[in-house]
Amino acid sequence: MDSLPSLTMRRRHLLFLSAAVVALVLTLVGVSLLAPGERERVDDVGPYAWGVQVHPDGQRQVILPGAEVDYLPGSRVLAPDAGASATEVADAEAQADIARDWLAAGHVPGAGTEFEDMARQALLDIHALTNDEGAALAGYNQNWRYVWPRDASFIAVALGVSGHTDDAVQILAFLQDVQHPDGTFEARYLPDGSGPPDSRGIQIDGTGWVMWALGQILTQVPDEAQREQILTDLDTLVDRSGGQLLEQVDTADGLPPPSADYWEHRESQLTLGTAAPVLAGLHGVAGIWAETSDPRAAEAQEAAGVLHAAIEAEFGPDGYGRYIGEGERDAATAFLLPPFQPEPLTDAPGAWQDSIAGMQRPGGGLAPGEGWAEQSLSWTPQTTLYTYAAAHNGQPELAHDWLRWVDAHRTPLGAIPEKVSPDGDPAAVAPLAWSAAMVLLALDELETNGELPSAP
Repeated sequence: MDSLPSLTMRRRHLLFLSAAVVALVLTLVGVSLLAPGERERVDDVGPYAWGVQVHPDGQRQVILPGAEVDYLPGSRVLAPDAGASATEVADAEAQADIARDWLAAGHVPGAGTEFEDMARQALLDIHALTNDEGAALAGYNQNWRYVWPRDASFIAVALGVSGHTDDAVQILAFLQDVQHPDGTFEARYLPDGSGPPDSRGIQIDGTGWVMWALGQILTQVPDEAQREQILTDLDTLVDRSGGQLLEQVDTADGLPPPSADYWEHRESQLTLGTAAPVLAGLHGVAGIWAETSDPRAAEAQEAAGVLHAAIEAEFGPDGYGRYIGEGERDAATAFLLPPFQPEPLTDAPGAWQDSIAGMQRPGGGLAPGEGWAEQSLSWTPQTTLYTYAAAHNGQPELAHDWLRWVDAHRTPLGAIPEKVSPDGDPAAVAPLAWSAAMVLLALDELETNGELPSAP
Protein backbone atom coordinates (compact mmCIF):
# COMPACT_ATOMS: atom_id res chain seq x y z
CA MET A 1 0.00 0.00 0.00
CA ASP A 2 1.00 3.58 -0.52
CA SER A 3 1.87 6.15 2.10
CA LEU A 4 -0.79 8.03 4.03
CA PRO A 5 -0.10 11.77 3.65
CA SER A 6 -2.03 14.71 5.11
CA LEU A 7 -5.67 15.40 4.23
CA THR A 8 -6.28 17.13 0.88
CA MET A 9 -9.80 17.80 -0.34
CA ARG A 10 -10.68 17.33 -3.97
CA ARG A 11 -12.86 20.13 -5.28
CA ARG A 12 -15.08 17.90 -7.32
CA HIS A 13 -16.76 16.36 -4.26
CA LEU A 14 -19.75 18.35 -3.01
CA LEU A 15 -19.88 18.25 0.79
CA PHE A 16 -22.35 19.68 3.21
CA LEU A 17 -21.09 22.87 4.87
CA SER A 18 -22.06 21.69 8.33
CA ALA A 19 -19.93 18.56 7.98
CA ALA A 20 -16.97 20.64 6.90
CA VAL A 21 -17.34 22.80 9.99
CA VAL A 22 -17.38 19.70 12.18
CA ALA A 23 -14.20 18.44 10.52
CA LEU A 24 -12.47 21.79 11.03
CA VAL A 25 -13.32 21.78 14.72
CA LEU A 26 -11.98 18.26 15.08
CA THR A 27 -8.65 19.24 13.55
CA LEU A 28 -8.30 22.17 15.91
CA VAL A 29 -9.35 20.56 19.17
CA GLY A 30 -6.87 18.17 20.77
CA VAL A 31 -7.84 15.07 22.74
CA SER A 32 -6.27 14.65 26.17
CA LEU A 33 -6.12 11.66 28.46
CA LEU A 34 -9.07 12.02 30.83
CA ALA A 35 -9.10 11.35 34.54
CA PRO A 36 -11.94 9.09 35.74
CA GLY A 37 -13.87 12.07 37.07
CA GLU A 38 -13.55 13.90 33.76
CA ARG A 39 -15.37 11.42 31.54
CA GLU A 40 -17.15 12.66 28.47
CA ARG A 41 -20.75 13.56 29.31
CA VAL A 42 -22.02 14.43 25.86
CA ASP A 43 -25.35 12.69 25.32
CA ASP A 44 -25.17 12.68 21.54
CA VAL A 45 -22.65 13.17 18.81
CA GLY A 46 -22.93 13.49 15.07
CA PRO A 47 -20.94 11.73 12.36
CA TYR A 48 -17.37 12.92 11.76
CA ALA A 49 -16.91 10.91 8.57
CA TRP A 50 -18.68 8.43 6.34
CA GLY A 51 -15.56 6.72 5.11
CA VAL A 52 -12.05 6.96 3.74
CA GLN A 53 -10.98 7.15 0.11
CA VAL A 54 -7.78 6.37 -1.76
CA HIS A 55 -6.83 8.76 -4.55
CA PRO A 56 -5.35 7.48 -7.83
CA ASP A 57 -1.93 8.67 -6.62
CA GLY A 58 -2.30 6.67 -3.40
CA GLN A 59 -3.10 9.55 -1.08
CA ARG A 60 -5.84 9.01 1.49
CA GLN A 61 -8.65 11.37 2.45
CA VAL A 62 -11.61 11.44 4.79
CA ILE A 63 -15.04 11.44 3.16
CA LEU A 64 -17.23 13.80 5.13
CA PRO A 65 -20.90 13.09 5.84
CA GLY A 66 -23.23 14.01 3.01
CA ALA A 67 -20.76 13.42 0.19
CA GLU A 68 -22.50 12.09 -2.91
CA VAL A 69 -19.83 9.65 -4.03
CA ASP A 70 -19.39 6.01 -4.93
CA TYR A 71 -16.40 3.70 -4.73
CA LEU A 72 -15.09 1.76 -7.67
CA PRO A 73 -16.13 -1.85 -6.99
CA GLY A 74 -13.75 -3.75 -4.72
CA SER A 75 -11.83 -0.69 -3.62
CA ARG A 76 -11.80 2.52 -1.67
CA VAL A 77 -11.11 4.57 -4.82
CA LEU A 78 -13.89 6.96 -5.82
CA ALA A 79 -15.57 6.40 -9.15
CA PRO A 80 -14.40 9.16 -11.54
CA ASP A 81 -16.79 11.91 -12.52
CA ALA A 82 -18.56 11.70 -15.87
CA GLY A 83 -16.23 14.39 -17.20
CA ALA A 84 -13.01 12.65 -16.15
CA SER A 85 -10.38 12.14 -18.81
CA ALA A 86 -9.33 8.73 -20.06
CA THR A 87 -6.08 9.10 -18.15
CA GLU A 88 -7.90 9.92 -14.91
CA VAL A 89 -10.16 6.91 -15.34
CA ALA A 90 -7.22 4.63 -16.06
CA ASP A 91 -5.30 5.92 -13.02
CA ALA A 92 -8.31 5.36 -10.78
CA GLU A 93 -8.81 1.83 -12.06
CA ALA A 94 -5.11 1.05 -11.62
CA GLN A 95 -5.27 2.14 -7.99
CA ALA A 96 -8.48 0.16 -7.47
CA ASP A 97 -6.78 -2.92 -8.91
CA ILE A 98 -4.22 -2.75 -6.08
CA ALA A 99 -7.00 -3.22 -3.54
CA ARG A 100 -8.77 -5.86 -5.63
CA ASP A 101 -5.60 -7.91 -6.05
CA TRP A 102 -4.86 -7.62 -2.33
CA LEU A 103 -8.36 -8.74 -1.40
CA ALA A 104 -8.21 -11.66 -3.82
CA ALA A 105 -4.90 -12.80 -2.33
CA GLY A 106 -6.55 -13.51 1.00
CA HIS A 107 -9.83 -14.78 2.38
CA VAL A 108 -12.98 -12.88 3.30
CA PRO A 109 -14.33 -14.29 6.59
CA GLY A 110 -18.03 -14.96 6.27
CA ALA A 111 -17.95 -15.22 2.49
CA GLY A 112 -21.20 -16.68 1.17
CA THR A 113 -23.21 -15.48 4.16
CA GLU A 114 -25.32 -12.43 4.94
CA PHE A 115 -22.20 -10.85 6.47
CA GLU A 116 -19.96 -11.09 3.41
CA ASP A 117 -20.40 -7.48 2.32
CA MET A 118 -19.64 -6.13 5.79
CA ALA A 119 -16.51 -8.28 6.01
CA ARG A 120 -15.33 -7.30 2.54
CA GLN A 121 -15.81 -3.59 3.30
CA ALA A 122 -14.05 -4.01 6.66
CA LEU A 123 -11.02 -5.51 4.94
CA LEU A 124 -10.93 -2.72 2.37
CA ASP A 125 -11.08 -0.10 5.12
CA ILE A 126 -8.25 -1.75 7.06
CA HIS A 127 -6.24 -1.95 3.83
CA ALA A 128 -6.79 1.76 3.20
CA LEU A 129 -5.79 2.65 6.77
CA THR A 130 -2.51 0.70 6.75
CA ASN A 131 0.63 1.77 4.94
CA ASP A 132 3.57 -0.17 3.50
CA GLU A 133 5.58 0.34 6.68
CA GLY A 134 2.95 -1.38 8.81
CA ALA A 135 1.42 1.72 10.39
CA ALA A 136 -2.15 0.58 11.07
CA LEU A 137 -4.15 3.72 11.78
CA ALA A 138 -7.17 3.68 14.06
CA GLY A 139 -9.06 5.93 11.63
CA TYR A 140 -8.35 8.73 9.21
CA ASN A 141 -9.96 11.68 10.97
CA GLN A 142 -7.40 14.03 12.49
CA ASN A 143 -7.43 12.74 16.07
CA TRP A 144 -7.51 9.08 15.06
CA ARG A 145 -4.74 9.22 12.46
CA TYR A 146 -2.31 7.44 14.76
CA VAL A 147 -1.20 3.92 15.59
CA TRP A 148 -2.43 2.57 18.94
CA PRO A 149 -0.52 -0.64 19.81
CA ARG A 150 -3.76 -2.03 21.23
CA ASP A 151 -5.80 -1.45 18.07
CA ALA A 152 -2.93 -2.44 15.81
CA SER A 153 -2.59 -5.79 17.59
CA PHE A 154 -6.20 -6.70 16.84
CA ILE A 155 -5.85 -5.47 13.26
CA ALA A 156 -2.81 -7.69 12.81
CA VAL A 157 -4.66 -10.76 14.07
CA ALA A 158 -7.60 -9.99 11.78
CA LEU A 159 -5.28 -9.77 8.80
CA GLY A 160 -3.70 -13.04 9.86
CA VAL A 161 -6.99 -14.94 9.88
CA SER A 162 -7.87 -13.31 6.54
CA GLY A 163 -4.81 -14.75 4.82
CA HIS A 164 -2.68 -11.59 4.82
CA THR A 165 0.09 -12.88 7.06
CA ASP A 166 2.81 -10.65 5.63
CA ASP A 167 0.74 -7.56 6.37
CA ALA A 168 0.05 -8.81 9.89
CA VAL A 169 3.74 -9.33 10.57
CA GLN A 170 4.58 -5.93 9.09
CA ILE A 171 2.25 -4.28 11.61
CA LEU A 172 4.10 -6.00 14.45
CA ALA A 173 7.41 -5.02 12.86
CA PHE A 174 6.31 -1.37 12.96
CA LEU A 175 5.52 -1.79 16.65
CA GLN A 176 8.91 -3.40 17.18
CA ASP A 177 10.57 -0.35 15.66
CA VAL A 178 8.76 2.15 17.89
CA GLN A 179 8.86 0.13 21.11
CA HIS A 180 10.94 1.46 23.97
CA PRO A 181 14.04 -0.60 24.84
CA ASP A 182 12.40 -1.62 28.13
CA GLY A 183 9.49 -3.22 26.24
CA THR A 184 6.87 -0.57 26.95
CA PHE A 185 4.73 1.31 24.45
CA GLU A 186 3.40 4.82 24.33
CA ALA A 187 -0.36 5.21 24.06
CA ARG A 188 -0.13 5.93 20.33
CA TYR A 189 2.36 6.77 17.58
CA LEU A 190 2.66 8.95 14.51
CA PRO A 191 2.31 6.91 11.30
CA ASP A 192 5.86 7.72 10.21
CA GLY A 193 7.19 5.94 13.30
CA SER A 194 8.91 9.05 14.63
CA GLY A 195 7.32 8.77 18.06
CA PRO A 196 4.17 9.69 19.98
CA PRO A 197 2.13 12.76 19.02
CA ASP A 198 1.62 13.85 22.63
CA SER A 199 2.40 13.08 26.27
CA ARG A 200 -0.33 10.57 27.03
CA GLY A 201 2.41 8.28 28.27
CA ILE A 202 2.91 4.55 28.66
CA GLN A 203 -0.06 2.18 28.52
CA ILE A 204 1.18 -1.20 29.67
CA ASP A 205 -1.68 -3.20 28.16
CA GLY A 206 -0.11 -2.53 24.76
CA THR A 207 2.78 -4.88 25.55
CA GLY A 208 0.36 -7.61 26.55
CA TRP A 209 -1.74 -7.18 23.43
CA VAL A 210 1.26 -7.34 21.12
CA MET A 211 2.39 -10.69 22.55
CA TRP A 212 -1.16 -12.04 22.48
CA ALA A 213 -1.40 -10.96 18.84
CA LEU A 214 1.84 -12.63 17.78
CA GLY A 215 0.77 -15.85 19.46
CA GLN A 216 -2.55 -15.74 17.61
CA ILE A 217 -0.91 -14.99 14.26
CA LEU A 218 1.48 -17.90 14.61
CA THR A 219 -1.45 -20.30 14.98
CA GLN A 220 -2.44 -19.32 11.41
CA VAL A 221 1.00 -20.24 10.00
CA PRO A 222 1.41 -24.01 9.57
CA ASP A 223 4.68 -23.77 7.63
CA GLU A 224 7.54 -24.27 10.08
CA ALA A 225 10.09 -22.33 8.04
CA GLN A 226 7.75 -19.35 7.77
CA ARG A 227 7.12 -19.44 11.51
CA GLU A 228 10.84 -19.47 12.18
CA GLN A 229 11.34 -16.48 9.89
CA ILE A 230 8.59 -14.52 11.61
CA LEU A 231 10.10 -15.20 15.01
CA THR A 232 13.54 -14.24 13.75
CA ASP A 233 12.23 -10.98 12.30
CA LEU A 234 10.39 -10.15 15.53
CA ASP A 235 12.98 -11.47 17.97
CA THR A 236 13.59 -8.03 19.52
CA LEU A 237 9.87 -7.47 20.00
CA VAL A 238 9.49 -10.80 21.77
CA ASP A 239 12.57 -10.34 23.94
CA ARG A 240 11.68 -6.84 25.08
CA SER A 241 7.99 -7.52 25.55
CA GLY A 242 8.51 -10.74 27.45
CA GLY A 243 10.97 -9.07 29.78
CA GLN A 244 8.59 -6.18 30.40
CA LEU A 245 5.65 -8.47 31.13
CA LEU A 246 7.71 -10.45 33.63
CA GLU A 247 8.74 -7.21 35.27
CA GLN A 248 5.13 -6.06 35.53
CA VAL A 249 4.18 -9.00 37.73
CA ASP A 250 7.41 -9.09 39.78
CA THR A 251 5.49 -7.45 42.61
CA ALA A 252 4.48 -8.37 46.13
CA ASP A 253 0.94 -9.31 45.11
CA GLY A 254 1.70 -10.56 41.60
CA LEU A 255 -0.37 -7.79 40.02
CA PRO A 256 0.89 -5.08 37.65
CA PRO A 257 0.85 -1.43 38.78
CA PRO A 258 -1.87 1.01 37.65
CA SER A 259 -1.84 2.18 34.04
CA ALA A 260 -4.21 3.74 31.55
CA ASP A 261 -6.05 1.10 29.54
CA TYR A 262 -8.51 1.08 26.64
CA TRP A 263 -10.66 3.72 28.39
CA GLU A 264 -7.78 6.17 27.79
CA HIS A 265 -8.12 7.64 31.28
CA ARG A 266 -5.40 8.36 33.83
CA GLU A 267 -5.64 5.72 36.53
CA SER A 268 -4.45 5.65 40.13
CA GLN A 269 -5.82 2.13 40.67
CA LEU A 270 -5.15 -1.06 38.76
CA THR A 271 -7.90 -1.87 36.28
CA LEU A 272 -8.97 -5.23 34.93
CA GLY A 273 -8.33 -3.67 31.51
CA THR A 274 -4.61 -3.69 32.32
CA ALA A 275 -4.31 -6.87 34.38
CA ALA A 276 -6.10 -9.16 31.91
CA PRO A 277 -4.09 -8.10 28.80
CA VAL A 278 -0.86 -8.58 30.76
CA LEU A 279 -2.05 -12.11 31.54
CA ALA A 280 -2.92 -12.69 27.88
CA GLY A 281 0.53 -11.44 26.91
CA LEU A 282 2.29 -13.72 29.39
CA HIS A 283 0.48 -16.73 27.97
CA GLY A 284 1.41 -15.55 24.48
CA VAL A 285 5.11 -15.08 25.16
CA ALA A 286 5.29 -18.32 27.17
CA GLY A 287 4.09 -20.22 24.10
CA ILE A 288 6.48 -18.35 21.82
CA TRP A 289 9.45 -19.00 24.08
CA ALA A 290 8.48 -22.66 24.38
CA GLU A 291 8.51 -22.92 20.59
CA THR A 292 11.98 -21.38 20.40
CA SER A 293 13.26 -23.43 23.36
CA ASP A 294 13.93 -20.27 25.33
CA PRO A 295 14.48 -21.17 29.01
CA ARG A 296 12.31 -18.21 30.03
CA ALA A 297 9.22 -20.08 28.82
CA ALA A 298 8.78 -21.78 32.19
CA GLU A 299 9.24 -18.48 34.01
CA ALA A 300 6.60 -16.80 31.87
CA GLN A 301 4.16 -19.65 32.37
CA GLU A 302 4.74 -19.58 36.12
CA ALA A 303 4.23 -15.81 36.16
CA ALA A 304 0.99 -16.26 34.21
CA GLY A 305 -0.18 -18.73 36.84
CA VAL A 306 0.58 -16.29 39.64
CA LEU A 307 -1.21 -13.43 37.88
CA HIS A 308 -4.15 -15.68 37.02
CA ALA A 309 -4.57 -16.55 40.70
CA ALA A 310 -4.13 -12.92 41.77
CA ILE A 311 -6.82 -11.68 39.38
CA GLU A 312 -9.21 -14.35 40.62
CA ALA A 313 -8.44 -13.52 44.26
CA GLU A 314 -8.59 -9.72 43.96
CA PHE A 315 -11.10 -9.02 41.18
CA GLY A 316 -13.18 -12.19 41.40
CA PRO A 317 -15.00 -11.75 44.74
CA ASP A 318 -16.81 -8.65 43.46
CA GLY A 319 -17.69 -10.16 40.10
CA TYR A 320 -14.65 -8.90 38.17
CA GLY A 321 -15.40 -5.20 38.31
CA ARG A 322 -13.25 -2.59 36.66
CA TYR A 323 -11.39 -1.94 39.91
CA ILE A 324 -10.53 -4.22 42.82
CA GLY A 325 -13.29 -4.10 45.40
CA GLU A 326 -15.80 -2.44 43.10
CA GLY A 327 -18.63 -4.27 41.40
CA GLU A 328 -19.20 -2.09 38.31
CA ARG A 329 -17.94 -4.11 35.39
CA ASP A 330 -16.58 -2.97 32.08
CA ALA A 331 -15.85 -4.61 28.75
CA ALA A 332 -12.56 -5.98 30.07
CA THR A 333 -14.52 -8.91 31.52
CA ALA A 334 -14.33 -10.29 27.98
CA PHE A 335 -10.54 -10.34 28.32
CA LEU A 336 -10.87 -13.09 30.95
CA LEU A 337 -12.28 -15.51 28.37
CA PRO A 338 -10.94 -17.26 25.27
CA PRO A 339 -9.44 -16.29 22.88
CA PHE A 340 -7.61 -13.96 25.25
CA GLN A 341 -6.97 -16.65 27.87
CA PRO A 342 -6.46 -20.40 27.31
CA GLU A 343 -9.40 -21.08 29.64
CA PRO A 344 -11.91 -18.77 31.33
CA LEU A 345 -10.98 -17.58 34.78
CA THR A 346 -13.17 -18.89 37.59
CA ASP A 347 -16.69 -17.41 37.36
CA ALA A 348 -15.62 -15.13 34.50
CA PRO A 349 -18.23 -16.41 32.00
CA GLY A 350 -21.04 -15.48 34.35
CA ALA A 351 -19.52 -12.07 35.08
CA TRP A 352 -19.20 -11.40 31.36
CA GLN A 353 -22.80 -12.42 30.73
CA ASP A 354 -24.04 -10.32 33.64
CA SER A 355 -22.15 -7.24 32.42
CA ILE A 356 -24.19 -7.00 29.23
CA ALA A 357 -27.35 -5.57 30.78
CA GLY A 358 -25.49 -2.74 32.52
CA MET A 359 -23.63 -1.80 29.36
CA GLN A 360 -26.57 -1.75 26.94
CA ARG A 361 -27.46 1.55 25.33
CA PRO A 362 -30.62 2.90 23.62
CA GLY A 363 -29.18 2.53 20.14
CA GLY A 364 -28.82 -1.23 20.62
CA GLY A 365 -25.11 -1.60 21.24
CA LEU A 366 -22.88 -1.48 24.32
CA ALA A 367 -20.95 1.15 26.26
CA PRO A 368 -17.35 0.71 27.48
CA GLY A 369 -18.60 -0.22 30.93
CA GLU A 370 -21.41 -0.21 33.46
CA GLY A 371 -19.92 2.88 35.08
CA TRP A 372 -19.41 4.81 31.85
CA ALA A 373 -20.76 8.32 32.50
CA GLU A 374 -22.26 9.00 29.08
CA GLN A 375 -25.56 7.14 28.88
CA SER A 376 -26.78 7.37 25.27
CA LEU A 377 -24.17 6.29 22.74
CA SER A 378 -23.42 2.74 21.65
CA TRP A 379 -19.74 2.02 21.06
CA THR A 380 -18.86 -0.43 18.30
CA PRO A 381 -15.42 -1.39 19.74
CA GLN A 382 -17.07 -2.85 22.84
CA THR A 383 -20.02 -4.31 20.92
CA THR A 384 -17.73 -6.06 18.45
CA LEU A 385 -15.45 -7.19 21.30
CA TYR A 386 -18.44 -8.90 22.89
CA THR A 387 -19.36 -10.33 19.50
CA TYR A 388 -15.89 -11.85 19.26
CA ALA A 389 -16.14 -13.22 22.81
CA ALA A 390 -19.58 -14.69 22.13
CA ALA A 391 -18.27 -16.44 19.02
CA HIS A 392 -15.46 -18.03 21.04
CA ASN A 393 -17.52 -19.00 24.06
CA GLY A 394 -20.41 -21.03 22.75
CA GLN A 395 -22.93 -18.28 22.03
CA PRO A 396 -23.13 -18.08 18.23
CA GLU A 397 -26.69 -16.74 18.17
CA LEU A 398 -25.69 -13.82 20.37
CA ALA A 399 -22.76 -13.18 18.05
CA HIS A 400 -25.12 -13.26 15.05
CA ASP A 401 -27.40 -10.71 16.69
CA TRP A 402 -24.58 -8.27 17.34
CA LEU A 403 -23.14 -8.77 13.87
CA ARG A 404 -26.53 -7.92 12.38
CA TRP A 405 -26.68 -4.83 14.59
CA VAL A 406 -23.25 -3.64 13.41
CA ASP A 407 -24.16 -4.39 9.81
CA ALA A 408 -27.36 -2.35 10.10
CA HIS A 409 -25.55 0.67 11.53
CA ARG A 410 -22.77 1.13 9.00
CA THR A 411 -22.42 4.44 7.19
CA PRO A 412 -23.89 4.92 3.68
CA LEU A 413 -20.42 4.07 2.33
CA GLY A 414 -20.29 0.78 4.23
CA ALA A 415 -17.85 1.78 6.98
CA ILE A 416 -18.23 0.69 10.60
CA PRO A 417 -18.42 3.82 12.79
CA GLU A 418 -16.96 4.22 16.25
CA LYS A 419 -20.33 5.03 17.80
CA VAL A 420 -24.06 4.81 17.12
CA SER A 421 -26.48 7.48 18.34
CA PRO A 422 -29.62 6.66 20.35
CA ASP A 423 -31.75 6.92 17.20
CA GLY A 424 -29.54 4.43 15.39
CA ASP A 425 -27.50 6.79 13.20
CA PRO A 426 -23.76 6.17 12.68
CA ALA A 427 -21.77 8.59 14.82
CA ALA A 428 -18.19 9.79 15.35
CA VAL A 429 -15.32 8.56 13.18
CA ALA A 430 -15.78 6.00 10.39
CA PRO A 431 -14.22 3.67 9.57
CA LEU A 432 -12.82 2.59 12.92
CA ALA A 433 -10.26 -0.12 12.22
CA TRP A 434 -10.44 -1.76 15.66
CA SER A 435 -14.15 -2.48 15.26
CA ALA A 436 -13.63 -3.66 11.68
CA ALA A 437 -10.94 -6.05 12.90
CA MET A 438 -13.12 -7.60 15.59
CA VAL A 439 -15.97 -8.14 13.14
CA LEU A 440 -13.56 -10.10 10.95
CA LEU A 441 -12.25 -12.07 13.94
CA ALA A 442 -15.76 -12.97 15.10
CA LEU A 443 -16.73 -14.07 11.61
CA ASP A 444 -13.60 -16.17 11.29
CA GLU A 445 -14.33 -17.99 14.53
CA LEU A 446 -17.95 -18.63 13.62
CA GLU A 447 -16.89 -19.79 10.17
CA THR A 448 -14.29 -22.14 11.62
CA ASN A 449 -16.92 -23.66 13.89
CA GLY A 450 -19.51 -23.98 11.11
CA GLU A 451 -21.80 -21.58 12.96
CA LEU A 452 -22.50 -18.95 10.32
CA PRO A 453 -25.98 -18.80 8.77
CA SER A 454 -26.19 -18.97 5.00
CA ALA A 455 -26.99 -15.86 3.01
CA PRO A 456 -30.75 -15.23 2.78
